[in-house]
Amino acid sequence: MQALHDYLNQYASTLISEKDFEIIKSHFIKKRIKKKQYLLQEGEICKHFAFIVKGAMRQYYVDKKGVEHVVNLYVENWWAGDRESFVMFTPSKYNIDAWEDCELLLITREDTLKLCKQCPAFNELLLKLDERNNIATQKRITSIISSSAKVRYDDFASCYPYPSDKPRLVK
Repeated sequence: MQALHDYLNQYASTLISEKDFEIIKSHFIKKRIKKKQYLLQEGEICKHFAFIVKGAMRQYYVDKKGVEHVVNLYVENWWAGDRESFVMFTPSKYNIDAWEDCELLLITREDTLKLCKQCPAFNELLLKLDERNNIATQKRITSIISSSAKVRYDDFASCYPYPSDKPRLVK
């Protein structure tokens, strides 16, 4: 859970105390999934958001012709899930699977809302993440409109370098 604690402190305006972190971590469930195993499949309701402690995942949909379209790549210290399904309790249009073995920390919508009330630092984190997500979404839309897939991947790889002791994410 140290990765989550470090992550929270990276975005909090004040360091999260051990007491507050004990409250936060009590709302998370540890889970391991193997390469190619699903966190979420199309048609399911996203019951958990996942903080990736170790590993990498992708979110994609399959069109009517059976072609996969990657929507998001998720790496260590990122969150993975279908936000619309998680918030609205609607069936997901996406699949989320592991590109390599993953260690995850899962949280439910109910526990997320409880934590926002119990721990102001967690609520602040979610607000900051929403802001950053909106900015990243705008940049991604612009990139999709104006850049090739190779340029987008190269930009991703340069912004989020992978440890040199691990192979690049290649299908």
